[in-house]
Amino acid sequence: MADPKGFLNHGREVARTRPVGERVKDWNEVYVPGSLLPIISKQASRCMDCGIPFCHNGCPLGNLIPEWNDYAYREDWGAASERLHATNNFPEFTGRLCPAPCESACVLGINQQPVTIKNVEVSIIDKAWETGDVAPQIPERLSGKTVAVIGSGPSGLAAAQQLTRAGHTVAVYERADRVGGLLRYGIPEFKMEKRHINRRIEQMRAEGTRFRTGVEIGRDINARDLKKRYDAIVIAAGATMARDLPVPGRELNGIHQAMEYLPLANKVQEGDYVSPPISAEGKHVVVIGGGDTGADCVGTAHRQGAASVTQLEIMPRPNDERHPTGQPWPTFPILYKVTSAHEEGGERIYSASTTHFEGDEDGNVQWLHLAEVEFVDGKLTQKPGTERRIPAQLVTLAMGFTGTDRENGLVEQFGLDLDERGNIARDADFQTNVPGVFVAGDAGRGQSLIVWAIAEGRSAARGVDRHLTGASDLPAPIRPTDRALAV
Repeated sequence: MADPKGFLNHGREVARTRPVGERVKDWNEVYVPGSLLPIISKQASRCMDCGIPFCHNGCPLGNLIPEWNDYAYREDWGAASERLHATNNFPEFTGRLCPAPCESACVLGINQQPVTIKNVEVSIIDKAWETGDVAPQIPERLSGKTVAVIGSGPSGLAAAQQLTRAGHTVAVYERADRVGGLLRYGIPEFKMEKRHINRRIEQMRAEGTRFRTGVEIGRDINARDLKKRYDAIVIAAGATMARDLPVPGRELNGIHQAMEYLPLANKVQEGDYVSPPISAEGKHVVVIGGGDTGADCVGTAHRQGAASVTQLEIMPRPNDERHPTGQPWPTFPILYKVTSAHEEGGERIYSASTTHFEGDEDGNVQWLHLAEVEFVDGKLTQKPGTERRIPAQLVTLAMGFTGTDRENGLVEQFGLDLDERGNIARDADFQTNVPGVFVAGDAGRGQSLIVWAIAEGRSAARGVDRHLTGASDLPAPIRPTDRALAV
């Protein structure tokens, strides 16, 4: 363990963010570069000898958190990196983007602020890249088996890397023009600079993974033809069917799904556009949806120079602290959260439901009409007399996703069964009803966290390896039915 008295001697400190007035003028990550390392050893020392590390259960990957906390405390960065990579292919992704359910399950969090596990994690991996401790792991021999992975988000990349290292020949198919899935085009640059993806892709290429971008299975290549070409297939295509808002005025210009809006801002950073085709500049922006995707829209609108930004959430405002009975430790609590995007300005309105949109004579949205809602006998009900309108010249819908894409022909062409939630059904080995076809990540689980996506990719890789060779030494952190204490 780390310092036995660390949690008594030190309070919680987190990474410092750059001043708001500075960071909204660029697209760099919001954190002060190099601000973590001076404090991280002290923070890692707060990891206590808790006996049963519930953080393991809070993390779907089963990260060996006390072990790499101890190494970080001792500043043995090489050993810390080895322990970190033992369970997680991409800790630089999770260390920046995961909501850290492990911290909610931290035993110290029962009566104090939990260990800054996420900050320790990202410090270890950034140091590992800096010192050259992250190197390609090239398989000693090839199996002669071929695998196609459909989708290059965190789940697909994790499955591909595990299978490549097991000696199989793996090709990743991505319908976008660049590898990374939602990591590339759904996550704004200020949350994770894309250089982190690029160097992982180069590592995977050096290991032998092949990438095919601009190819959509189901449209560009028939799924049945793909199955004939490969010994096994992993579907990691995500849950990309966005939930819509069928209210009067939805057809007006200026109302877009979040995943129509956010990728364009990222494409500007990639050099594809000088300015985005959909921009918040000078406009009153309304973001419908109070989750992380909504916050991403808020931060993007700030950087594009919006006149105002308002975020709507249909549910009531969460509590500031964990409810001892409704959300007891070590479950993952739903708390009021102020992200870096919210720090930058704008208004948040809770218990609000959109009734309709109003436009001008040219068909452009100008106003959003809303009403307050409340729970009555367990049902969400509109409160009479609370209707009002707010200016809205750009509206983004960030209300989640309803399942994998069923319009491109992939599900039909493979002949896949769906579960009761509309996700692709699978067995304990992540195999679908079609032999040799596996599914991982949001396509089989439904919309979820990045840490679950990586865990599913690793577990599905083990299922594929067993299918191809009869046995597997690859780890399987979860089963399809698993639900950690944190979720």
